[in-house]
Amino acid sequence: MKKTVLSIAVLCFGISVSAQNIHQIKNNNGPVLGYSEESGVKILDVAGKKFKDLNKNGKLDKYEDWRLSVEERAKDLASKMSVEQIAGLMLYSAHQAVPAPSEGFRAGKYNGKFFSESGANPWDLTDQQKKFLKDDNLRHVLVTTLQSPEVAAKWNNNLQSYIEGLGLGIPSNNSTDPRHSASVTAEFNEGAGGQISLWPDGLAMGATFDPELVRKFGNIAAQEYRALGISTALSPQIDLGTEPRWYRIAYVFSESPELTTDLARGYIDGFQTSFGKDVIKNGWGYKSVNAMVKHWPGGGPEEGGRDGHWAMGKYAVYPGNNFQNHVKPFTEGAFKLNGGTKEASAVMPYYTISFNQDAKNGENVGNGFSKYLITDLLRGKYGYEGVVCTDWLITAEEGKTPGTFAGKPWGVEKLSIAERHYKVLEAGVDQFGGNNDKGPVLEAYQMGVKEHGEKYMRTRFEQSAVRLLKNIFRTGLFENPYVNVEETKKIVGNPEFMKAGYDAQVKSIVMLKNKAQILPVKERKTVYIPKRYSPATFNWWGVYTAPSLDYPVDLEFVKKHYNVTNDPTKADFAIVFVQSPHSEEGGYSDVDVKDGGNGYLPISLQYQTYTATEAREKSIAAGDAVVAPTVKDRTFKNKTSTATNFTDLLNIENTYKAMNGKPVIVSVTASKPMIFSEFEKHSDGILVNFNVSNQAVVDIIAGKYEPSGLLPLQMPADMKTVETQKEDVPFDMVPYKDSEGHAYDFGYGLNWSGVIKDARTQKYVK
Repeated sequence: MKKTVLSIAVLCFGISVSAQNIHQIKNNNGPVLGYSEESGVKILDVAGKKFKDLNKNGKLDKYEDWRLSVEERAKDLASKMSVEQIAGLMLYSAHQAVPAPSEGFRAGKYNGKFFSESGANPWDLTDQQKKFLKDDNLRHVLVTTLQSPEVAAKWNNNLQSYIEGLGLGIPSNNSTDPRHSASVTAEFNEGAGGQISLWPDGLAMGATFDPELVRKFGNIAAQEYRALGISTALSPQIDLGTEPRWYRIAYVFSESPELTTDLARGYIDGFQTSFGKDVIKNGWGYKSVNAMVKHWPGGGPEEGGRDGHWAMGKYAVYPGNNFQNHVKPFTEGAFKLNGGTKEASAVMPYYTISFNQDAKNGENVGNGFSKYLITDLLRGKYGYEGVVCTDWLITAEEGKTPGTFAGKPWGVEKLSIAERHYKVLEAGVDQFGGNNDKGPVLEAYQMGVKEHGEKYMRTRFEQSAVRLLKNIFRTGLFENPYVNVEETKKIVGNPEFMKAGYDAQVKSIVMLKNKAQILPVKERKTVYIPKRYSPATFNWWGVYTAPSLDYPVDLEFVKKHYNVTNDPTKADFAIVFVQSPHSEEGGYSDVDVKDGGNGYLPISLQYQTYTATEAREKSIAAGDAVVAPTVKDRTFKNKTSTATNFTDLLNIENTYKAMNGKPVIVSVTASKPMIFSEFEKHSDGILVNFNVSNQAVVDIIAGKYEPSGLLPLQMPADMKTVETQKEDVPFDMVPYKDSEGHAYDFGYGLNWSGVIKDARTQKYVK
C-alpha cells in the first residue's frame, strides 16, 4: 500500500475554521479532518485517503483509521494506552467555568493570576485545566457557565488543540448539565440560561405529556451543544417523582413510570441521533450528543424528601416494595430507543443508598459503590454495556455535619479515598465524577493488582477504556473535535430555536382553575400586579442572598397587553405571582441539634406553619457512623417548620381583600407539589408552571395561546396525605379538590373549553 506523510506546512491550504490556526482537510467519500498547527499532528495519505497521525509514529494505526468500526478502533487504542493514561480517561473533571472566577469551587488562575488581573482572553485555558489535561491525562471536562457562544467555541478549540499534540492525541469529550432551562437553581444546572434557546425542563417538560416535543427539543439542543463544543449531556434525569417533598423532584418528568419512560426515550433519541450527511453509523454522527441518563436505579424515593447531596438524605427507601417501577424508565425507555443508537451511551447512579435492596450481598452502600446494583443488575440482568459514571464527589470526604455540602461517600465513609475508588471499580463503574486527580485511581489499580494480579487489572482497565473511547469515536471527535466559531454564533440561540423553545414553555403551563371563565382576558383592561417579597436565602453552596422586594414580571411586557396600575381600586383584575412553599433547611438543621434535637425537620408543602403530627414514629433508615453516630432515628414527628416564603400567601390574601370582589388570578411557579387549600378560594383563576418564563404565563392570560399543560404529578389535599404516602409509590396521595369540583390529580388540566380530555389523557393514566 502506498503511504505518504504530508507535513502540516504542506496542508496549510486546508479550510480555516477560525483564527486559531485550525484547519480542515476534506476526504472524498470520507470525513473532514480538523487539526491544529500547534499540535504537531501530521496527515497521512493512504491510497488517496487522509488520516490524522495522532500518535506521530508515521504510520496508520487502527484507532486512527476512520474506515474501521468504533469497537475495533477503541480496542486498539485501549491496548496502546498506559495505565496512567487509562486512569486519566476515567476522570471526569470538577465544574469548569469559562472564564474561571476568582473564588468558589470553579476558581482558576491564568499564569498564576486571576482572570481580572491576568490579561488573558476569556477562552484561554486555566493553569488548573492545563495541569489536569497534561499531567493527569483527563479527557472528560464538565463545563458550567460560558461567557458567550463565541467564547465557548474558542475555548473548546484551544482545549482540543492543546491535547491533540499530547500522547496518543485523544480529544476531550466535553459535557454539561442541563443548560436550556429558564433559570439557574442549583449546582446541577448552573450553566442554564444565557444565549441559548430556553425550554421547559423536568416537570415542565413532563407537563406537556408529549414525547415527540421532547425528541424535538433533544435534536435542537444537540445542535447547540455541538456548536459549543459539547458532546455529552449529563441528562436526562428520569427518576420517578414519587416523593413529593424531594428537592430534585423539580427536575424529573413525572411520577408516572409510563410517561417518564416515553419522555426519556424521546429525549435521548433526540440528543443522540444525527441525520443526513452528519451520520457516521447507526444513528451516531457529528451532531450526536452522548446522553448520560440519571440516576440509576432511581433516586426519587428519598426518605422524608431529604436529598442525597447531603448525609441527611443518604437513604432511598421502599416501604411499598416498588423498586421495579423506578427501574422501568431505564430498562424500557433509556435502553430501548426508537433510533439507531439503541440505548443511552452512559448512566449515572445516584448518591443514595437504595436501602435494603441488595438481595445478594445485603450491602447498604451508595449506588455507585454497589456491585449488586451495577454488575449484577445493570450489567448482568439488563445487559447494559455503556459507560457508568459516578455522581460527583462520591469518593471525597463528607462534611462535618449531616447538613454540610461536601463529599458523598455514603455507606463507605470509613474507607480511604483510594479504597473508595477501588470499591467503585470493583462494582463495575467506569468513571469518577468530579475527580481531576489520577492519583487515587492508580492507587486503586495497585490494590487490584495485589488482590487479583496485573493481568486482571489491566483487562479491567481496558474494559472501561473501550467503553469510554467508543463514546468519543462515534461522535466523530477523533476526526474533528473543532468547531467553526462563525457557525457557532449562527446556530446557538438562533430565532428559530428560540421560538420553538418558547412555544414549548407555553405548552407546559397548566391551568388549574378558571371560575366563571374569567380567562382569557383579551380586552385591554387595567391590571394590578403586587410586588413579591423574596426572603433572605442561602443557595446550594451556603452563599447568602439578601431579601428583596420587586415586581415578579417585566411590566413592559405586561403593558403590551394591559394597562398597569399600582392601585388595586383602579384595577379591573389582578395577577399575583408566587412560588411554591420553600423549606430552607431541606429537612435538617444544625440549630435543632444545638437545641438538643436530632437535627431532622419536616419538609412542608404549605405556606403556613406546619407541625408533623402524622409523620413516622421511627424512620425506616437511620444512622451516620461518622458525623452523627449517636443519632439512631431520623424521625421528625411533632416537629414544626414554616415556609421561608410564607409572605406569598399573605400577598394572595391581601390582594384578594384589596380587589374587593374583582377577579384575582394566581400564577404559581412550582418546584414541587404543594397545598392549594390555603389560597384556592381567594382566586378566580390559577395557573401553575414548573419554572418557565412569566412572559409565557401572561401570554396565556391574554389569550395569545390556549393552555394545554397537564399535571405530571398529584397535588396533595393536605400534609396528612403527604406524610402517610409511601416514598416509592406513585399516585398514592389524596388529591386536592377545588371549589369548582375539580381534583388536582395526575393528568388534570384545563383549556378554554374545560377539563382537557384528549389522546394524552387516554394514554397516560394512573
